[in-house]
Amino acid sequence: MNIAIFSDTFSPEINGVATSTNNLHTILNRMGHFCITVTTNPYSKETIFENNVIRVPGIEIKQLYNYRMASFFNSKAAKILNSFNIDVIHIQTEAGVGIFGKIYAKMKKIPYVYTYHTMYEDYTYYATKGKIEPFAKRVVRNYSKWQAEAASELISPSDKTKDALREYGVDRYINVVPTGIDFSRFEAKSVDFVKLRKMKKDLGIDNTFNIIYVGRIAKEKGIDVLLRGYQKFLEKEANSNILTKFVIVGGGPALIELEELSRHLKISDNVVFVGKVPPDKVGFYYHLGDAFASASITETQGLTFMEAMAANKLLLARYDENLVGVIKDKETGLFFKDENDFVKKVVTLLQMDEKVKDEMLVKAAQLAKKYSIETFGKNIVRVYERAIRNYW
Repeated sequence: MNIAIFSDTFSPEINGVATSTNNLHTILNRMGHFCITVTTNPYSKETIFENNVIRVPGIEIKQLYNYRMASFFNSKAAKILNSFNIDVIHIQTEAGVGIFGKIYAKMKKIPYVYTYHTMYEDYTYYATKGKIEPFAKRVVRNYSKWQAEAASELISPSDKTKDALREYGVDRYINVVPTGIDFSRFEAKSVDFVKLRKMKKDLGIDNTFNIIYVGRIAKEKGIDVLLRGYQKFLEKEANSNILTKFVIVGGGPALIELEELSRHLKISDNVVFVGKVPPDKVGFYYHLGDAFASASITETQGLTFMEAMAANKLLLARYDENLVGVIKDKETGLFFKDENDFVKKVVTLLQMDEKVKDEMLVKAAQLAKKYSIETFGKNIVRVYERAIRNYW
């Protein structure tokens, strides 16, 4: 099968859609299909084609977390695509490159599959700065419904996203297909432990229990909740003989604000900001931590939790309905409700018997298997086959 994926974001960018698109591109080609991805070009203002990826120029919009807006059509990219006799198109994003994908599908009279990745209601503040929020959310809902109903086949990465689409009024069939993870990138056997020990020593976290967050540093990720909870934990456990550090890996628009918050909370000595890291090295950085924590309630499927499970890390997750299938409380990880509950759960984790911890890690690893990249590829191909079969 010849497949073209259209996405405004792709590696080397680090976000859920880029990860999903990159993993899908990888597994489809590994399965023997021909998959070409059309995306934006962060390297130059030219249209380039290499390694089955077409990169088209776009304008960087810093206010939207450096989102790159491409034009709705690129004739050079279309010419490249024309030589491959594409069977089906998969659209991962809604704007520039996504629109290009719809135009190309219509031109060539081929079906297109659309994945609704992002709960845009949770991100309207980036555009409105808190003003006209009700209106903006209503526009987002209507636009999302239109996008969902126009595609040949519709994919949701989780039941939470599916339920949201139902609330928007979408009544068509929705394929629920969680993104798969290439677990080999995160497993301990792929880690250079000599390098890891040196990095821990350089960061001053070599003799401490480290709680780690890995991901985009942005308001909606709730990292401020983690820092405030951690500050309360340090106050409560001031006389504890267990030394801890909070390690934050990633870059983003809230980085300076969070560094200032850590100073304001007077916990700077215990908080380490590692900064942005290369996408192909992310798996390594999970191993700086003993437990992975996230307070985000805007995730559509919890990819970072799956990655943390693959890295054999204990999980601390702010409760969200969407994570119920990924995390089983007290079995594969611990849920917390708020800052005060975060304190209790960190204490629980530190006091937990080693045997109980090991059992939790084993169960987490077993649960993670259903999110393998191989399962992801097979499920997506079934959707493509249905789209082609039902296309008129």
